[in-house]
Amino acid sequence: MTTVFSLWWVWLAAALALGILEVLAPGFIFLGFALAAVVMALLHLMVALTISVPAKLALFAALSLAGWYVMRHVFAAPKGSVKTFKDDINEG
Repeated sequence: MTTVFSLWWVWLAAALALGILEVLAPGFIFLGFALAAVVMALLHLMVALTISVPAKLALFAALSLAGWYVMRHVFAAPKGSVKTFKDDINEG
């Protein structure tokens, strides 16, 4: 029996939707989820995952967490740096 989670294009559509959400709400909130959905789509295309739906969702959650962790460390501000503003943008 085929479930919606077994279709590669569903994962790819989810990745696209999450990518659009990332553009609307920047800050690398949805990018980890989008990357995980792309990986899940590629796994379905290349390997034809035959694991259960809960296992697929657990794999997606683990990939999302790994993606978020990587994005946090790759794109984070240098340690110890603080964003400061010298001028008020309302004055002028």
